[in-house]
Amino acid sequence: MCRFVIYKGTAPVQLSHLLTRPCHSIINQAFDSRLRLDHRRPINGDGFGVGWYDSVYDEELGSQPCIFTSVTPKKQYLMELASHHSAHVRATTAGTLSLDNCHPWSYGKLMFMHNGGIAEFPKIKRKLQMALPDELFNMVTGNTDSQWAFALLLSKLPDPKARSFTPAVLQKAMLDTIAHINALLEEHDITEPSLMNFCVTDGETVVATRYISSRTEEAASLWFSSGSTFSEYAPGGHYKMSKTDKRENIIMIASEPLTFEKADWMEIRTNHMVVITPKMNLLQVPIVDKFYVPQSDPAALNRGTDFAAAKGFLSPRRDVSRPLEAIENRV
Repeated sequence: MCRFVIYKGTAPVQLSHLLTRPCHSIINQAFDSRLRLDHRRPINGDGFGVGWYDSVYDEELGSQPCIFTSVTPKKQYLMELASHHSAHVRATTAGTLSLDNCHPWSYGKLMFMHNGGIAEFPKIKRKLQMALPDELFNMVTGNTDSQWAFALLLSKLPDPKARSFTPAVLQKAMLDTIAHINALLEEHDITEPSLMNFCVTDGETVVATRYISSRTEEAASLWFSSGSTFSEYAPGGHYKMSKTDKRENIIMIASEPLTFEKADWMEIRTNHMVVITPKMNLLQVPIVDKFYVPQSDPAALNRGTDFAAAKGFLSPRRDVSRPLEAIENRV
């Protein structure tokens, strides 16, 4: 739950190129996270999950999501999984305390994961559940705010069992989900910010958010990289995103960059949504609500990092770039 990466590409990729081999891969972030400072729980070792879409296409169902989760030690199983599987990988994540709580989750064609936390969730949980039809209420097997948020998102779709979803439909469902949660928080006078870095995909479209219910605080970290090829250029897991033409063959979204190549990664703005279309276009769309601060407003550049840092999802502002620069200078 504490670190995730989403990959969308026009060609299959071996999971090891995302999970284990890059110098700041998901497995390394589990033990050496650079953009979060959580001294209470410095290691993301409570479980993990990998989700992808099978390259075998079913005429009736289409390409279906496949998910592997485990609460056993992360490194051993990620190494085994990544070295033996190749697929159109769409999403990976570090999980939480039990198998039912490990991200990602799937429903029909959709997969979902969350990095962050909904403030004082037990206070709004019952009201959120009441908004769900029986089938979606019963699909929740875990006890986290994240899986209930997924069920809520499904309830915002015209048909959560559809074979495909347009970017506009998934985008609207995501916006409606965030608005619904914010309304419940306001109804219960909950003022502590909620961190809602959500991601949903049907294997063709990806919608991800970097969001916090605050006008003054920064959200949990989120970055993206895009290009033609993502390959190792030097021993030791030193990968680089190459751009041979204007067309994007690979787009990745990650809680932290997988490499220390600063030019390859761009930070997603707080309270923005990223949409990757089936044609590999990437759009960054502002989430305009009462917590949105336009980029023209100086306050947008002065959001504090103390809250997200205290929750373990972001380093204080003065430390955000220092670890990357220090390592890059040594390479």
